[in-house]
Amino acid sequence: MSSQSTSIKPLPSEPDDQSADSYAAASRWRLVWRRFRRHKLAMVGLVVTILVYVIAVFGEVIAPYSNSHLNADYAYAPPQQLQIVDTSGDSWDWGLHVHGYTMERDPETLEQEFTTDPDNQVPVGFFVQGEQYELLGLIPWDRHLIGPVASDTPMYLLGADQLGRDQLSRIIHGTRISMSVGLVGVGMGFVLGILLGGISGYFGGRVDTIIQRAVELFMSLPTLPLWLGLAAAVPREWGSVERYFAITLVLSLVAWTGLARDVRGRFLALREEDFVTSARLDGTGEPRIIFGHILPSFTSHLIATLTLAIPSMILAETALSFLGLGLQPPTVSWGVLLQEAQNIRVISTAPWLLLPGAAVVIAVLAMNFLGDGLRDAADPYKH
Repeated sequence: MSSQSTSIKPLPSEPDDQSADSYAAASRWRLVWRRFRRHKLAMVGLVVTILVYVIAVFGEVIAPYSNSHLNADYAYAPPQQLQIVDTSGDSWDWGLHVHGYTMERDPETLEQEFTTDPDNQVPVGFFVQGEQYELLGLIPWDRHLIGPVASDTPMYLLGADQLGRDQLSRIIHGTRISMSVGLVGVGMGFVLGILLGGISGYFGGRVDTIIQRAVELFMSLPTLPLWLGLAAAVPREWGSVERYFAITLVLSLVAWTGLARDVRGRFLALREEDFVTSARLDGTGEPRIIFGHILPSFTSHLIATLTLAIPSMILAETALSFLGLGLQPPTVSWGVLLQEAQNIRVISTAPWLLLPGAAVVIAVLAMNFLGDGLRDAADPYKH
């Protein structure tokens, strides 16, 4: 009689708590991303926002000229049209180029007038050699994404300002300051809002009362006069870097109150939930309960709030700089560029100097669309 051996397969081991939490978090973010992709405007906002921050990081490469490049002979030069083929002659000439300027002075007003000369072609190329700079502040390089092939010929795709500086290059260089002020300011406000709001909502009692009275005090102050007063208190002799951080601090001082109230409400609603009670009975410390259990439960909501808060910071910096109380030249931001364009000459004869306003509108709309999409995707009650 032959005996048949049977092998017993071990039961699959139960996943530990850490792997289960990681799986649940991955599944939650996968659902958020699936709902976010259905929001078409949010996807457009995501693409535009990424492009704006790529321009902010690699501005020296993308800009045709440096921030200090100028040619006074071409003050208020109008925009040039980028062309691929030239049909002005008997035969078509292929090649990326712009038409040069013909300058004449009005005998009555003595105003310099510019007209495009089809016979004067200025060749344009990609990754052309130009002014030297430091890529990311570390690597010396002299290549620019687009620019004139000959360094002695001007190219003003978006026109020139009152000193003959390329408007396109200045808008690109200003992107870094304007977009980073929003990130840094909102980041500082988020640290204060999450920290104070979390402590207030979790512990309650006297701590909650003190923090909420401080929040109400800041919320009772009128925002615009407070910004104007604090920005005007910044000493004029400070350099551009000092003023940059001062304006960022000013903006973040009044940006945390709304988030603190929101986080407090979330903590008040979640601190009595079963998973928090279980963690407390299991001997988990208070910091881990706050930052490891309660806070991750609405992280997606915080990200959506962050995305919606950045545009308001960008607009605040632009408004302060436009009024002359924010950043000052030679620092370049979109608000500084608009401040330099507030005169009758710009409105009547050089409207291209108002293009930084279009950059502000595009960036703010893109981030608002992105924030709306994230908020809808993170809402568990929306399908």
